[in-house]
Amino acid sequence: MKKIVTTLTFLSALFFTKAQVAIKGEIVYTVSGSPVQNGVVLINNGKIENVGANLVIPAGYKIYEAKVVTPGLVDARSLVGISGAMNIPVDQDQLEKSSPVQPDLRAIDAYNPEESLIKVVRDNGVTTIHTGHGIGALVSGQTMIAKTKNGTVEDVTIKPLAMLAMTLGPSVSGNFPSPGTKAKQVAMIRTELLKAQAYAKKQLDKDSSKRPPEDIKTDVLVKLLKGEIKALITVNSSTDIMNAIRLAKEFNLKLVLDGAAEAYRLIPQIKEAKAEIVLHATMARNGGDMVNMSRESAALLTAAGISVSIETGYEGYVPKTRILLFEAAQAIPYGLSFTDALKCITINPATLLGLEKRIGTIEKGKDADIVLYNGDPFEYLTKVCVVFINGEPVKEDCK
Repeated sequence: MKKIVTTLTFLSALFFTKAQVAIKGEIVYTVSGSPVQNGVVLINNGKIENVGANLVIPAGYKIYEAKVVTPGLVDARSLVGISGAMNIPVDQDQLEKSSPVQPDLRAIDAYNPEESLIKVVRDNGVTTIHTGHGIGALVSGQTMIAKTKNGTVEDVTIKPLAMLAMTLGPSVSGNFPSPGTKAKQVAMIRTELLKAQAYAKKQLDKDSSKRPPEDIKTDVLVKLLKGEIKALITVNSSTDIMNAIRLAKEFNLKLVLDGAAEAYRLIPQIKEAKAEIVLHATMARNGGDMVNMSRESAALLTAAGISVSIETGYEGYVPKTRILLFEAAQAIPYGLSFTDALKCITINPATLLGLEKRIGTIEKGKDADIVLYNGDPFEYLTKVCVVFINGEPVKEDCK
């Protein structure tokens, strides 16, 4: 009997202990420090064990080699997993149009971890996505953070509730009969937040009979008011950006400006508001409320000391998503340095999402989310060859 138990213990360790891996890179961009020439990254049990130049590789470690190594990429704002590749009603769950204000809609209830676009972004180096309900409603719903690995929603989710997705601008009035104007949009959101403030106050009444019944819609707004989650407000025109800043100031919200096409025009106001920026895809079209977008925005905002994350965002047409590496690369000819471009898709979004101690750089103790390339990551002809998530290879080819 003792022998059987010992054998089972050995087999359990064999199947459930994650592999020990050594990654050798001609250049390893840790992002946390200077690039490491002839770098080695050691992975043990899903975590980064060590990183440095010419490290001794312990016996038994499986070795991978690459021209360039970076941390796994982090997409600061996506609809992948909720807006699908087929572009038909059955796989488009990003926007519920029955009401312009629906904070109770959970992203985890709509997220499909088997959606084909997840593999597309993963194969292009994205290991973590911030995804959820989309643009086009005053409050469209909640967002979530997930790894792009295979598994159930519970297996892949890092945070089931990350932010509350909101929109100010013409896309809202195009989807609902009311609100029809900018002033009405702001008034409707203010009304809901004032109701939530009153609800929260009544919930503290010592007399339980006087407390209002639990309301899942208002409960989420209370989390927003308490600063437990951030307000992710999609705004592009300078008018809408200022409306978002005004709302955040009135209700003391933690503000994330999403899209922010004209943010370069309001740098002092954005800094004063301590707003965070998730910048529109750099190759988006100049049209609608993005007519005044600038491809220099990432560089201008970064130079002003504002932390910028670049997103893939949302496309209304197939294939429904952009490639994050290409969007960051496109900002380089317009003044953004290589180093800052890499930060915009690694540590900056990791920090925005409150995950800077876990992802975003190659450092000892962090999740072993690593990407291996056969050349410069921002060169169009370069291929992503190997992708690791939590120390496990999820892609192993240079296609």
